[in-house]
Amino acid sequence: MHSHQTAGDVIAAQIRRHRERLGMNRHDLAAECARLGRPDLSYAVIVTIETGRGDGNAKKRRQVTAEELLVFGLALATPPLLLMVPLGAEETMPTVPGADPRDPHTVWQWMTGEATPTLDGPLDGRYVADTRQIAGTGQAWATAWATAAYPVSLYPELAQRRERAHKARLRAALDPSAQTEYVDRLGELAQIVNDMHRASLTVPDLPTELAEDLKRLDLLDNPNQTNPRGIE
Repeated sequence: MHSHQTAGDVIAAQIRRHRERLGMNRHDLAAECARLGRPDLSYAVIVTIETGRGDGNAKKRRQVTAEELLVFGLALATPPLLLMVPLGAEETMPTVPGADPRDPHTVWQWMTGEATPTLDGPLDGRYVADTRQIAGTGQAWATAWATAAYPVSLYPELAQRRERAHKARLRAALDPSAQTEYVDRLGELAQIVNDMHRASLTVPDLPTELAEDLKRLDLLDNPNQTNPRGIE
């Protein structure tokens, strides 16, 4: 049986939970929202968000928009996604009206693109192959999801390889015998940068020295698309 609780109910409960965790009253939270550029998120609005209901059986809840979710997250010193997906605070949480609630960590992985959703599978989120096609296009739903979620794995990997290459460069500057390691780390960095270019993704600016060495060693498929920046 599907739950009557909605994602909006979860967000409202978490706003109240984190507000109370910080010892803030609603006036305090409204003041923080105003400081962040949303004076319309007033005391009265926060009351309606926290105490309303979303099922039409009582005072209707004021739903939180995507922009407001970011504002509330910053005002409450809480990652905004945790207001929507409360890891560790609930045993289950709602997903979509046509499916049963799921384990919050499972939903978290769906939200971040770390896992492929399976609404018809076990409630603990174990993956079940989904062979549906999208609107008669012939494209498998799971494949389309994986394509859209591809950046989720690339950006953290880029950050790690950029840091490894930067440290290897510093070692090579002190010890010429470490130059080979530096070139190897540059090759690893180039690989992920090239993957991002092939996927038409924006590559964050690279430290100037790394960008120049990648181009000098001809490791980039599209060297003109890589922007250098100074190392602070």
